[in-house]
Amino acid sequence: MEYKGVDFYLLDNLFTEEEKAIRDTVRDFVNEQILPIIEKYNQEMKFPMHIVPQMAELGLFGPTIPAEYGGLGLNYTTYGLIMQELERGDSGIRSFASVQSSLVMYPIYTFGSEEQKKHWLPKLAAAEKIGCFGLTEPDFGSNPSGMITKAEKVEGGYVLNGAKMWITNGTIADVAVVWAKLDGKVKGFLVEKGTKGFYAPETKGKLSLRASVTSELVFEDCLIPEENILPNSSGLKSPLMCLTQARYGIAWGVTGLAMECYNTALNYSLSRIQFGKSIASFQINQQKLAVMLTEITKAQLLNYRLGKLIDEKKMRPQHVSMAKRNNCEIAKNIASTAREMLGANGILDEYPIMRHLNNIESVKTYEGTHEMHTLILGQDITGISAFE
Repeated sequence: MEYKGVDFYLLDNLFTEEEKAIRDTVRDFVNEQILPIIEKYNQEMKFPMHIVPQMAELGLFGPTIPAEYGGLGLNYTTYGLIMQELERGDSGIRSFASVQSSLVMYPIYTFGSEEQKKHWLPKLAAAEKIGCFGLTEPDFGSNPSGMITKAEKVEGGYVLNGAKMWITNGTIADVAVVWAKLDGKVKGFLVEKGTKGFYAPETKGKLSLRASVTSELVFEDCLIPEENILPNSSGLKSPLMCLTQARYGIAWGVTGLAMECYNTALNYSLSRIQFGKSIASFQINQQKLAVMLTEITKAQLLNYRLGKLIDEKKMRPQHVSMAKRNNCEIAKNIASTAREMLGANGILDEYPIMRHLNNIESVKTYEGTHEMHTLILGQDITGISAFE
């Protein structure tokens, strides 16, 4: 059955023709290029690299970056719709695009020199180069201020020592945006593939985000050239600004995941016959579908308003925390409910439910756990920090 999206509150009436056209283009791409292959790659624990040039051709990397640097100069509502459709395909696909756009191109554009922007951004937009983002460490996830990766100034550049963990695209990346303490202050560095003392082993054995490359980054006396420091990065605020960008994309992305799970459960319940009638006719299943649709609609409204706040430059990081926190939670619940509605069939790779359910476990955790975003909102409400 053709996928037409989920739009109970007629939000399509609020999107511009350009926004809808780009969303529909990405939706077609997902239908034609992602859905037919993704289960195979998920089973094999590989990322489908062959789709990356097509994604670049569609402008899915750095779409909000100005055209002079290789982007499309799109607004954040359009960017959100792109993430929504990509994660409907798979969280690993959206993660790839999200890292390339929000965690690599954004910091280079925001904190980089003009030379760095001109050199890297067009190549990243065209997927001639792949990037990754190194902030999380083996012992410091929710508390990035505790990082122990350090840079030391030497003649001609900086020597980098430390390690990063849970890095999407790390093993395949041509450049890593790495955050380290220089004289006690967090600064950003561009670490290029092939740098002596830089290793990026892939993390194996994942039961979630299997169609995604996850890595460790190890730095042992890496000499980073002077020109590879991000000159305008200053303090922990810089990487946190990048995370705000990524969390925004996640809020939209997991809504797409929830839409796909809901749509699958709805179609299945209409065709599955038990006791002489479709299971969609049973009150309990109708109640489940009503709750799923309501939560998706609420998430869509959060996303729409959040996109407008960003475009109007009125967004605060706490606004993004609310959307990321809420939408990941409802997506996880909807995926779980959909699995229940499909019964035993829900665990088969014939349907996308179990893959999405496994993936949302990771997405709910990364870029700030549910609990951390709860405390971010709590601090904003009360003015009292509960982190220490």
